[in-house]
Amino acid sequence: MPRSARIERKTAETDIQLELVVDGSGKSEISTGVGFFDHMLALMAKHALIDLELKAVGDLHVDQHHTVEDAGICLGQAVREALGDKAGIRRYGHFALPMEESLVTAAIDLGGRAYFVFQVDFPTAKIGDFDSELVFDFWQAFSANALCNLHVVLHYGRNGHHIAEGIFKAVARALRGAMEIDPRQTGVPSTKGVL
Repeated sequence: MPRSARIERKTAETDIQLELVVDGSGKSEISTGVGFFDHMLALMAKHALIDLELKAVGDLHVDQHHTVEDAGICLGQAVREALGDKAGIRRYGHFALPMEESLVTAAIDLGGRAYFVFQVDFPTAKIGDFDSELVFDFWQAFSANALCNLHVVLHYGRNGHHIAEGIFKAVARALRGAMEIDPRQTGVPSTKGVL
């Protein structure tokens, strides 16, 4: 049975349709109206080896915040739904990723409790016309809705684009490892018996 989910979220601020296949090949079709964000989501799908279709229509005349945050909500919900009872998964994943002059570490626990740590300072408030602070908002929304612990640490970096790209790729690689089926794992990877 494929590990997949379809999420639809419609509010006065956004209309989002998302389809996720966990055991994919990294292909994506992304359209949010926010070019830099589309780029980040496409490379995230590629490095997580998930198939991701996401169409978002948001109140971009206000700003990009609602579109980006609500996309994080939907992706988190999709991961949680697609993994079901989480039997057989590795649960934990981590990755240290160099991106030019930047180095980012991401660590994740798909253990059913939400907690988010983001030790990142962007050098500028904008990356093109994209608000740098929205990287935090996206991953915070994701972790709250995927019910995972997610820790992101920027060790060093100078270029805002490289830092953001390093974050999305590092989290993607950590998530890929955490969602993988462990052939030695029977049942849920927890002494509690449930995640």
